[in-house]
Amino acid sequence: MAEQADVVIAGARCAGAVAAATLARQGLRVIAVDPARFPSTTVSTHLLFAGGVAELARAGVLDRVEKIGAPRLSRAFIGGPGHSATGGYTPVDGLDYGMCVRRAPLDAALVDTAREAGADVREGHRVTGVIWENGRAVGVRVRTRDGGEAEDPPSGQDGSSASGGPGGSGASGGSRGSGGSEGSRGSGEYEIRARLVIGADGRRSTMARLLGAEQPRVTHPNGRACYYAYYEDPREEWRGTAAMWLTGRELGNAFPCDGGLSLVLLMPPVERVPDFRGNMEAEFERTVTLVPGLAERLSGCTRATKVVSSTTHPSYFRRSSGPGWALIGDAGHFKDPVTAQGIRDAIRFARLLGERAGGVIHDPAALDQAVRAWERRRDAECVHTYHWTNLLGRGDALAPVQFELLRVLTGGPGGVRRVLDVYSRLRDPRETLALPGLLRATVRALAHGAGERPAILRSATEALRELAGNRREARRLILP
Repeated sequence: MAEQADVVIAGARCAGAVAAATLARQGLRVIAVDPARFPSTTVSTHLLFAGGVAELARAGVLDRVEKIGAPRLSRAFIGGPGHSATGGYTPVDGLDYGMCVRRAPLDAALVDTAREAGADVREGHRVTGVIWENGRAVGVRVRTRDGGEAEDPPSGQDGSSASGGPGGSGASGGSRGSGGSEGSRGSGEYEIRARLVIGADGRRSTMARLLGAEQPRVTHPNGRACYYAYYEDPREEWRGTAAMWLTGRELGNAFPCDGGLSLVLLMPPVERVPDFRGNMEAEFERTVTLVPGLAERLSGCTRATKVVSSTTHPSYFRRSSGPGWALIGDAGHFKDPVTAQGIRDAIRFARLLGERAGGVIHDPAALDQAVRAWERRRDAECVHTYHWTNLLGRGDALAPVQFELLRVLTGGPGGVRRVLDVYSRLRDPRETLALPGLLRATVRALAHGAGERPAILRSATEALRELAGNRREARRLILP
């Protein structure tokens, strides 16, 4: 016989664990399954701005995450040729710092929180099918291995790969559970019937495919690749600062995180992906030298891990609600990591779905209406950030224009704070992309880049054309 639950969730990382905790706190029977065994890592740049830290607090997990030991990043640094600026945050719910927490301990802390709330989290269990009745999702089929052994998680997503994991599970701030009933069924498949089926299984979502929502409603290709590694970092003067440098078309970052390490993230133009093939680590080290500010920041630091890569990660919105089902986190919506909004949005909208759906879980019509309203809210809150991210994610000759725009925005008292307000989602990103400012930045870039003027002008024209189409896309995206 099939098990009965109020909610079943495929995926138990950021979005899945927060949704499970939110729903379980309302007294509902919640089962979350995940092919991984926690703590385990996944491809992720895992930076949170102050707005993201506030979402951890709203989800009831900040205290546990703080115990992992990542430093509070109360300052942000933005640098490039002939310009640098440092500033702090406008507090969000009284929190005025960011954090960069490695995914193994972060996800383990979220799973612990879900279990503490009463959710049944099963590690080493993978959804293989959706059960339908009269066009409505009413449950899932799940497979587990003999003895509850965890299935190997994917090595990356959409072109992502790891040539060595970042390692180190850290401390989750809570006791590890036994994995719910992960070992109670042995090998084979079983069924879970539920009033709401949630997919929280990432960009290459099996649930999106099974629910007929795999094809994005809107999508945009990434213009930059991601390569990152962790460094042993003795530079105490930088311990509370998240830093970014834009030099030419190269973008480099250094984010102090837990374990005495710093995440060093390079985002070269996608055309440079072939440069990294064959000897990724040597090209990673060479690319650091192309960003002088970053190279100086890493003086005295030692790379402690191999390099992790993600070369193809298009942004998108998928249809994320239907009769008896929802998609949350990257399964439903993904933005380029250049603006580091993914974990914040996964946590926020998982919590909001749980709060909205929990009270009407026993009324199918009201439940479907609530989930659809939740999707509209997510799209309305994210669409302009999505467009802003797509523009910043361009790795072409628009980069000099982006730097000139940052120079203008961060100049003067409070300039960095105003930019951080956009990253914390306190300020509408369209204010930073106002046409007069972009035109001024383009003129400055043309004046400083004599050898690249044709390419700069061409990229700026394409970007302005793209911005002109964003309003139409936003109207089309947000569901009636």
